[in-house]
Amino acid sequence: MGKAEYLIVLAACVLVTLPLEMAGARVYRRPKRLAGAILPVAVVFLIWDALAIAGGVWGYAPGFVTGIRAPFSIPLEEILFFVVIPVCGVLTYEAVQVTLTAVRRRSEKVASR
Repeated sequence: MGKAEYLIVLAACVLVTLPLEMAGARVYRRPKRLAGAILPVAVVFLIWDALAIAGGVWGYAPGFVTGIRAPFSIPLEEILFFVVIPVCGVLTYEAVQVTLTAVRRRSEKVASR
């Protein structure tokens, strides 16, 4: 895997949760809402990362990242992490909500018979 390892893990996260969108989560169909949930937090943590990298508090193993860096030496993979993982979390949350709503409706329907 080597330099693509971080990207492969992120891609796997997207692929594993993608069926949740098709199952009714409707997260990708509401991009403004998704951006509003993810971007403010991503910006805060990217600033935190930039400060930690600049201060020498932490870094990234060159053998596991592509070497593509954004401003402030933040690896591309780290930026993608702060988008991909929250999207997967929101997808999972929404899928659970859809499932619970369906179960409640079914239970109410059965109970009313």
